[in-house]
Amino acid sequence: MMAKRPKQISVTIDDTPVKVPEGTTIMQAAEKIGIRIPRLCYHPDLSLAGACRVCVVEVEGLPGYVASCSLPVWEGMVIRTNSPEIRQARRDIVELILDNHPMDCQTCERDGNCELQNLAYSLGVRERLFAGRRKEFPIDDSSVAVVRNPNKCILCGRCIRVCAEIQGVYNLSQHGRGFTTVVGPAHLANMDDSVCIQCGQCINVCPTAAFLEKSSTDIVWEALANPDLHVVVQTAPSIRAAIGEGFGYPPGTPCTGKMITALRLLGFDAVFDTDLGADLTIVEEAHEFLTRLESGGPLPMITSCSPGWINFLEKFYPELIPHASTCKSPMSMLSTLAKTYYAERKGIPPEKIFMVAVMPCVAKKFEAQRPEHRMPNGRPYTDAVLTTRELIWMIKCYGIDFTKLPDGEFDAPLGIASGAGDIFGTTGGVMEATLRAAARILTGKKPDRLEFTEVRAVEGLRDTYVAIGERNLHVAVANGLNNAKEILNKVVSGEDHYDIIEVMACPGGCIGGGGQPYPPEGYHILDPALLRKRASALYAIDSAKQLRESYENPALEELYETYLGSPGSTRAHQLLHTSYRPRLPRGIR
Repeated sequence: MMAKRPKQISVTIDDTPVKVPEGTTIMQAAEKIGIRIPRLCYHPDLSLAGACRVCVVEVEGLPGYVASCSLPVWEGMVIRTNSPEIRQARRDIVELILDNHPMDCQTCERDGNCELQNLAYSLGVRERLFAGRRKEFPIDDSSVAVVRNPNKCILCGRCIRVCAEIQGVYNLSQHGRGFTTVVGPAHLANMDDSVCIQCGQCINVCPTAAFLEKSSTDIVWEALANPDLHVVVQTAPSIRAAIGEGFGYPPGTPCTGKMITALRLLGFDAVFDTDLGADLTIVEEAHEFLTRLESGGPLPMITSCSPGWINFLEKFYPELIPHASTCKSPMSMLSTLAKTYYAERKGIPPEKIFMVAVMPCVAKKFEAQRPEHRMPNGRPYTDAVLTTRELIWMIKCYGIDFTKLPDGEFDAPLGIASGAGDIFGTTGGVMEATLRAAARILTGKKPDRLEFTEVRAVEGLRDTYVAIGERNLHVAVANGLNNAKEILNKVVSGEDHYDIIEVMACPGGCIGGGGQPYPPEGYHILDPALLRKRASALYAIDSAKQLRESYENPALEELYETYLGSPGSTRAHQLLHTSYRPRLPRGIR
C-alpha cells in the first residue's frame, strides 16, 4: 500500500511562489528557493525552541515579526524574509547578544569557527553599541573532559536539547531568570558532580565556546620536548576518516598516511594504530561472547568500548553491568600493551613511555583517568588524550602543510591491523567485526561472508537476526543513548531476548564523537549525510585491505604466542579486561 502524499501548500516568499508539504516551517520553505534565513538556536535534528529570534520574518496579516524556525506555513501565506527593517531587527538582536559576550574573540578556542562570530559578520555588526553590566559566572573546569564557560553562553538551549533528546541524560537546564539566567547541571552542581556522561555532544552543538573539551595539548607539547621520555601515539579508526576536514578535504576522505606523517613531524617516537587494539578487542570479545553463549549467560552481552556509554550504564542502568563485556576498549588495550609488551621488547622502562591517544571522543579523557585503567604504580596507562580537533590545531600550530605530506606507515609491532579494526569507528562496526570473528570460531573456517550490512545503523537503531552457522543470533545496534534506551528497557523488563547488543554513546558512533571536527560548510553536527560520508571512508579502508579479519592479523598471532597465551587466558584477563560498578554522580572519586 502506497503511503499517502502530504498535502501541498502554496505560499509566496519574497514575491516568489513556492509549494511545500503541509507542516513545513517558513525557514524550510525559504530554503526551497535558495533563501537561507539567519539562525542561532535552530538545529535541524533538535526540537524547535524559537529562543534567539534571529530568524524573524514578516507575515502578511500578522503584527510584528515571527520566528521562521517554528511557524508552519499555511495556504496563501505571504512572507517577507528581507527588508531594511528586518535586517536591522536581526542586527539589533545580535548586537544585544554580543554586548553581553566576552570580548576575547582573538584568543577564544572557537575564533574563526564560531557561529555567533560568523553571524555578526554576515549581518554587518561592526561595533558594540550597548555599555553596561556584563554577566560574570565562574568557569566550571571540574570535569576531566568537558569545560563549561557560562559567560560565553547565549542561551540558545541547544546543549539542553541534545543532552535530553539525543542522549537521554537530561543533565543540563536553565537556572535563574533574566540577567542571571545560566545553563548548568541540577542545582548548578559542578559537571564532575553531575550525571554528565562526558560524551561531549553539548560541545558539538554549542554555537560558541560555552562548552569545550578540556585541552591536553600543553602536556603533550611538554612531553614531546622532554628528551628523557619515549613519546608514542595511537590513533583511533575514526580519526583518519575525519581529520582531513580540518584541512579542506571533503568529508569521507581517508587521510591515514598523511596523518601518520604529520604525527612523526610533531616529534612522536612511534606511531601506533588503535585498530590493532580493536582487533584484540574483537578476539577477546568474541571469545567472551561465545563462552557466555555456551554457558548460558549473562546474556545479552553488551559491548563496552564506548566510554560515554559505560558512564551512562554505571549511572542509569547499573542492573545491566553484569551484561557488559569485561573487555577494555581498544585504546586502553593498546596503552596497556605499550607499557608492558612493547616496553619489554624495546627494553624501555614503562615509566619512561608517555602514551598519547588521539580519539574522536572527549569521554576518552575520562576513561584514561579511571582508576581501573592505571598501572600498579598508580600511573595511567594512557597519559594524555587528544581529540581530533586538538590534533588538527597542533598540526597547524607546528606549521605543517597537511595536504602536501607523503603517506606514512604505522610502526610495528602495534601498527598492524585488519579492516575489522577500521570499522570499529562507525556504528555497527563493533558488531560486524565481532560477527566475523564469531563466525570463524563457530564454524571452524573462514566466514562465507565478511560484510554484515544488516547491522550498519547510522540512522540510530537496528534490531535484527543474523545467522551464524547453525545459530540464529538476535542482535541490536544503537547509537545515541535515547535510541539505546529502547533496547535496554526491553532487556530490563524481560520483554525481549537478545544475544549481543552494541551501544555507542554518540550519534553515528565514533565518527560523530564529541571531539570530531566542527562540520564544514553545507553540513551540520549530527547530519546523517556527514556521518554516512565519514562511515564510507572506514568501509572503503576495510574493503581495500587484504587483511580483513582480526583472527588473520599476524601481529596478534605473535602477541598471543609470545606474550598473552590464548584468548581469555589468565594473562589476557589481567591486562586486557576490567570491571565496572554503579556510580553516584560524583565523578570518578
